[in-house]
Amino acid sequence: MIRVVVAEDQSAVRAGLVLILRSAPDIEVVGEAADGERAVELARELRPDLVLMDVQMPRLDGVSATGLVTGEGLADVLVLTTFDLDAYVFGALRAGAAGFLLKDTEARDLLTAVRTVARGEGLIAPAVTRRLIAEFAARPPAGPAEPPAALESLTRREREVLSCLGEGLSNAEIALRLSMAEATVKTHVSRLLGKLGLRSRVQAAVLAQELGI
Repeated sequence: MIRVVVAEDQSAVRAGLVLILRSAPDIEVVGEAADGERAVELARELRPDLVLMDVQMPRLDGVSATGLVTGEGLADVLVLTTFDLDAYVFGALRAGAAGFLLKDTEARDLLTAVRTVARGEGLIAPAVTRRLIAEFAARPPAGPAEPPAALESLTRREREVLSCLGEGLSNAEIALRLSMAEATVKTHVSRLLGKLGLRSRVQAAVLAQELGI
């Protein structure tokens, strides 16, 4: 069972999201929050698998709330936004969000996204994610991206997996390309995130893009 906290300040929208999620037999909505502070409180109290987080909320915005939830290792965060690739989304990804979704997404796609993130796949819709990564990486840096020292600690296989993440590939696609089991891919992703001090595979994908890996 996937345990979800829904954080959305508009009660009608929140009710609609909850209704959709509760229609799935494998998803349980364990909490609802109307602001960012409450979302963090519920994440700390309930330790859900995932927080469905709106970016624009009172008291504490979704970006700041995402940073707290992921920074404390409380849950994965799937960000909701009404704007395609707006600044809030980039901030949320910097904060460690596992992915993002537009509020007008079809019900079945919302359920698919929740299941995808819950099983450790940060890249939700490949076509959208690749565009997101490309635009995020193209945001003005202070200068040429410098490879983090920790990059040297990656094994050859981990570098290959990092490169695939930069292309927006899912675990299944990486497994196929590199001729390895999907479970092995998950292990490599987990290890490289730890070595690089990253909170999500999307951050790893962005890093790969920025460094041209």
